[in-house]
Amino acid sequence: CGRSSNRLARLSDGSRACVRYGVSPEQIQGEALSYHLAGLLGMQQRLPPMALALVEARGRRWEPVREELRGSQWAEGAVVSLTRWVDNLTAVVAPAPWGAEAGAGELGGLPAAQLVELVQWSDLILFDYLTANFDRLASNLFSLQWDPRVMRRATSNLLRAPDGGLVFMDNEAGLVHGYRLLATWDPYNEPLLRSVCVFREGTARRLAELHHRRNAAAELRRRYRAREPLWARLGFLSERQAELLQARVDFVHRHINQCRAQ
Repeated sequence: CGRSSNRLARLSDGSRACVRYGVSPEQIQGEALSYHLAGLLGMQQRLPPMALALVEARGRRWEPVREELRGSQWAEGAVVSLTRWVDNLTAVVAPAPWGAEAGAGELGGLPAAQLVELVQWSDLILFDYLTANFDRLASNLFSLQWDPRVMRRATSNLLRAPDGGLVFMDNEAGLVHGYRLLATWDPYNEPLLRSVCVFREGTARRLAELHHRRNAAAELRRRYRAREPLWARLGFLSERQAELLQARVDFVHRHINQCRAQ
């Protein structure tokens, strides 16, 4: 389940979950907000189901693992995220050559399975641009300067489910941490977005609505508060972060319109 501070939990119904204890609370906040933004965009099925939980060593919920909690060095009252464990995931390599332009004729000749794959990648790139998540394709591109074969290796925090669907893992860099580092990572995330001109109709439609209503942050806040009882312990985006989210929605919407015009 990632870093050594995280744990794999078995729940009372026999299912399993990754319990993530962030280096800082903003990582858990970023994970939760990214998850609910995916829902707002109609791509929540690409992320494993997630919920927040409060660490209470003396609480009834944590009683069966009290001894394990003592050894975890987790702080009492910390908020952690529980993400459903998904079995039989496999590594994913980015399509190559990435960013190659294809005309309508070439796309029309692709089999349905490849088109389905392509729009999943466009959802991923669009999602990572909106959230400014640098811990996936962008980090691979960054590594090209010393590892020219990095794009032929597995993509960070991206896996494939047995049904062929891409699974967007570990989104804790999104929206909060990523927004502080835009100057470093936008030179990678923005060209990635511009390299894609095929989008799911549903994704484009939802983005258009958020663009025209100018309410991306308000809609995210509404969804987050309605579905996450612990939201107030982590808080929401700052006013500046909310403005950045809307600006990035507007940027993606303009890009999609430019693609339509072509």
